[in-house]
Formats: sequence, structure tokens, C-alpha cells
Amino acid sequence: MFENQQNQHLSRRRLLGLAALSGAAVAGMTTISAAPRAAAADKRSPKAGSGSFVPAVVIGTGYGAAVSALRLGEAGIPTLMLEMGQLWNKPADDGNVFCGMLKPDRRSSWFKSRTEAPLGSFLWLDVINRDIDPYAGVLDKVHFDQMSVYVGRGVGGGSLVNGGMAVVPKRSYFEEVLPRVDAAEMYDRYFPRANSMLKVNHIDKGWFEETEWYKFARVSREQAGKAGLSTTFVPNVYDFDYMRREANGESPKSALATEVIYGNNHGKQSLDKTYLAAALGTGKVTIETLHQVKAIHQQPDGSYVLSVDQIDTAGQTVAHKEIACRHLFLGAGSLGSTELLVRARDTGALPDLNAEVGAGWGPNGNIMTGRANHVWNTTGAHQSSIPALGIDDWDNPAAPVFAEIAPMPAGLETWVSLYLAITKNPERGTFVYDKATDRAALRWTRDQNTPAVNAAKSLFDRINKANTTMYRYDLFGPQLKNFSDDFCYHPLGGCVLGKATDGYGRVAGYRNLYVTDGALIPGSIGVNPFVTITALAERNIERIIAEDVKAA
Repeated sequence: MFENQQNQHLSRRRLLGLAALSGAAVAGMTTISAAPRAAAADKRSPKAGSGSFVPAVVIGTGYGAAVSALRLGEAGIPTLMLEMGQLWNKPADDGNVFCGMLKPDRRSSWFKSRTEAPLGSFLWLDVINRDIDPYAGVLDKVHFDQMSVYVGRGVGGGSLVNGGMAVVPKRSYFEEVLPRVDAAEMYDRYFPRANSMLKVNHIDKGWFEETEWYKFARVSREQAGKAGLSTTFVPNVYDFDYMRREANGESPKSALATEVIYGNNHGKQSLDKTYLAAALGTGKVTIETLHQVKAIHQQPDGSYVLSVDQIDTAGQTVAHKEIACRHLFLGAGSLGSTELLVRARDTGALPDLNAEVGAGWGPNGNIMTGRANHVWNTTGAHQSSIPALGIDDWDNPAAPVFAEIAPMPAGLETWVSLYLAITKNPERGTFVYDKATDRAALRWTRDQNTPAVNAAKSLFDRINKANTTMYRYDLFGPQLKNFSDDFCYHPLGGCVLGKATDGYGRVAGYRNLYVTDGALIPGSIGVNPFVTITALAERNIERIIAEDVKAA
């Protein structure tokens, strides 16, 4: 009975939150709240003149941030979320909130003059990317010297731009990566809670076998089988029942209309529809969009002050704010949270941060590759943009790989089988502060990806040999290249649990300062990481609220 009551409360909160998000979009507001007041912050401050004060601030609106905000709101703690991107709820002139992959426009990219899709070419021709006007778009590609990282920009963070593959890691590998975390507790309690809140669902296997939209996946499954490899269906936060209605012509198309990396107009249960909606529905949580936190410092009484730039969608700073808080939760992602702490330590703003801040970063072993099929192995002109199947060779002791069977929804037959391989790469990078740019620089070399490339090559060499096929060398730019190892979708680490923090994300050296996102996971988790980030955040915030946070 208690669980049913809890679900009813969450449903009501979610409806209230969705209404607040919809109202903010219609009005074009940057402040989103379901509370009677416009914002959670007030004019009280621990220090005169330092700006507004709120008991708790959460930086970011991605997975860990969204979990923290919901649970703080439920505990009655007035909480302010600061998001550097915009709210994606208002249709543009074409009637859509997001643009598709085949005809990207300025909505696609975060202040870029040209799109930067992971596939850079086809037949070595630059026919995929487009010139665009710089704008506060939904997908950013952050460039470092020898690695680039894709991240989402907007209310919902990476949930807006990922493929939605909701995978729980192998328990043995989870225990290896996070040995201080009680695995039984995670798998019995927090992973199920995360999956329920995220609205994870499974594809109907009968429909999968018959629909033209997953022919590409069935072809890859057959070819993997010839090499003695097994595949597994992967749950998703995209609503597969909605997808069936798309295929039947009963609902507007999204996954079946080349939408995913620049956002889905329909079908996907991104965080703005789940955790964040429920958080707003508590009446205790406010989201300020287009607010970028630039620096953190601590006052003598132990509270924190954030220096924040408010920008417009053209990237111009329209206001500078200082916001004070008692409890500060960093949920800006592996890159964002780590950069804020590295800068704070090395500029002397938070000098007691330890040497582990910035360390333990990795790209989750991400490697992309494509294979050329025989002319009789057509993959289909119609392909769903949402992956539903993976090649599972993680138990291979020599070279563990979990490979997403990725779509290539070009609207025509390509004879390409595309994959995003997740490998077990022990190499780690480190973020260091660059005073000249006032940014965190990543110390990572391409050579560090050699173990990941070798593992992916081992698997796909076997598939090519069994099927007398070959790699595609024309998909990753003008050079001859069969593996793309210079970008990642799954940045992890930088503030590793139990090293830069205690066992629950409390930052070492400082009270009431927490990391709540993928920065806690040391570089690798073996599968798409967002379910693990969500479940870990659920575990951590439960302990923090019980022991640290007092209602204002």
C-alpha cells in the first residue's frame, strides 16, 4: 500500500512538473518552477552583498543532478538547479522542438558554425555535416588535444541526445570498478528504483523480428552468430509502444524519422519528463536555464558562493550573478563537475581539495566502427534511430567488448553495419588547470586508446572473417580509417568515488560539497552508463539527506 501511495504522489508531482515546464516554454521564461513563487532563491545571504541565497544548489540537470533535486525537494529542501543550456519544449517555425539528423540546423549544436556528427563522411564525401548559425543548440562536442567528448546541453542534459540504451552493468564488473559500494544493495534496490523512475521498457520481440525498421540489427545479429557471438536485447527509455504506432502511421514519427543525437520530438522519456518533472512537482525545486557556473568559493561560515553568468541563446552574457548556498551538489557531468573543482583547487578558491580531483578519467572504452556488407545483405533504407540489440562478448577474458548495434538511418540503402563498441580499457586520463585559458585541459593521448581499439578489432575481425566481409574506411573523415577512437559518448571519472570523495560523493576536505554524477565512476563501467549514474545517485543522496541535510 505504501508503495502505491508513493507512486501516486510521484505521478501527481510529475504532472505538476510537466505543467510547469510547458508553461515556461510557452512564456519563454528562463526560470522554471511549480511553486507559487517564481524562484527558490531569496535575498537572505550569509554575507551581505553576496547575492541571493538558497539552502541547496544543484549544478546541472543531467542524471545525477535530477535524482538529487527530486529527493531534496521531497525532503522539503528549497533547491535551485542551474542549467547552462535551454529548456527544449518550444516548437520552432517548422513545428518541431528538435531537428533531425539528415537536415540539421542551428538547434543541433552548441555554438558551432558547422555540425560535428560522429560520422564525418560517406564514401569519403563530406555530405553529413552542415553549416549552421551559432546558437545554444542541444549537442556539444567538447574538444581536447587528442580526445573529443559529446555532451547534451539543455534541461535534461545527456538524456536529450543519447540513444536511450538503459543497461545495467555486469555485477562482477560493477564490483571490480566500485568495490566500496554494496553491490547487493545496488542490484536489489537502487538499480530497480532507477529503472522504474526512468521508465525503462523492452521492445516486443515479435515485432522486432518482423519490422523493416530493425532489419539492420537482424543482419548484424546473424553475422555475429556466424562468428560464434551472442547478442542481447537492450532495454531503452524510448517508448517502444510509441514506436510501433509510428510504424503503423498512428503517431508522429521521431525514432523512425532520423531523430536521436539532436533530440527526439516524441517517444523518448528524457529526464524532463521523468525525474525533473517530478522534482518540479514537489514545489521546492526551481530550474534556472542558460545559467553557467564559472567559479565556486567558500565563505568563512562554510557556505558556498557561485559566480554565475546568465547568457542568451546567441551566447551573449546578459547578467552576472552570485548565488550562495549551504549545500552544493555538482551534477554538471564528468567534464563540468571536474572542471569546476580543478579550477577551484588550483586557483586557491578551494585549496583543500585533494590531488585526486581531476584524476581517474576515461571514455568508457568507446570505439566506433563500420563494416561493409555483401550486396545481398541489405540493411534497409528504413532504420529506427534507437538501438535495441547489442553483441555481448564481455565475458571474453582476453578482450571484453559490449557492442551496440547502431543504426545508420540515411533514408537509403548503405550496406553498412555500424557499431559503438564499449571495451575494458584500463588507461586513465587526468584533468589539469590551464591558467592561460582558465579551463581544465585533459591529459590523454591517442596511444591510450590502443587497448580499446585492439579489443574492438579482435571482435570485428572475427565477424568479418566468418562472413567474408571487410571494414568501411570512408565513414570517419577524409583519411583511410576503420576505427574512430578520438571521441566518446560516455565520459566518466575525474572525481572518483572513495578518492576525490568519500564513499557517498562527499568531496574530501569540504563539508556540504558533493559530486553526484558520472565523475564518480573511474573511467569505465562496461555498458552505457546512465542507469548506473542514476542508481548511484539514488544511493548517495539517500544517505546524504539522512545524515547531512536539515530542512531550512
